[in-house]
Amino acid sequence: MPRLEDKVAIITGGAAGIGLATVHEQTTEHFDRVMAVNVRGVFLGMKYALPHMLKAKSGSIINMSSVAGLDGFGNLSPYVASKHAVVGLTKSAALEAASSGVRVNSVHPSPIHTRMMRAIEESMNPSHAKEVQSQFEQNIPMQHYGEPIDVANLVLFLASDDSSFITGCQYRVDGGMGAS
Repeated sequence: MPRLEDKVAIITGGAAGIGLATVHEQTTEHFDRVMAVNVRGVFLGMKYALPHMLKAKSGSIINMSSVAGLDGFGNLSPYVASKHAVVGLTKSAALEAASSGVRVNSVHPSPIHTRMMRAIEESMNPSHAKEVQSQFEQNIPMQHYGEPIDVANLVLFLASDDSSFITGCQYRVDGGMGAS
C-alpha cells in the first residue's frame, strides 16, 4: 500500500519578510532571503518528493504560491518575483512528471485570515493594523479576506483522485481579484 508521502506533497514557501520597497530600494540581501525561502524551498520540496511519486507512478504535488505569483504588485518585487518563479517550477515539473501519472499544480491565495496576514498588517503600520486590513480588503472584489478553509478545500480537491486529469495549472483562491 502506498504511503501518504508517496501520494501527496504540499510544498510552500513563506513570506520571508514583506520588504516594502521599490525595486531600486530593495536590498540584495532581502531579495536573496526571499528567493531562498520561496523558490529554493519549493524546488527542494519537489526534488525530494518527486522520486517517491515517480516510483509509485502516482501522486499530487500542490505548490502554495500567492496571487502575487500571477499579478504584479508595487513595492513587493522580491516576493512577487519569487511567487512567479513558483509558477514556472510548477509548470515545468508538471510537464516532466505527467507521463508518470504525477500531477503538479499551484494554489494562489489572496489575503487569508492567518497569523501571517496579521504580521504583515502590523509590519506595515503597527498602530493601525486594522486600517491596513481594510485597505487590503478594498482590493478584493468580495470585500473581505478568505478563510483558511477556502484554501484547504481546494487543496483537498487537488490532492484527491477527483482531479486526476489536472496538472500544470494555477488556481486562485482570491475573492475575485483575478477577474479584473
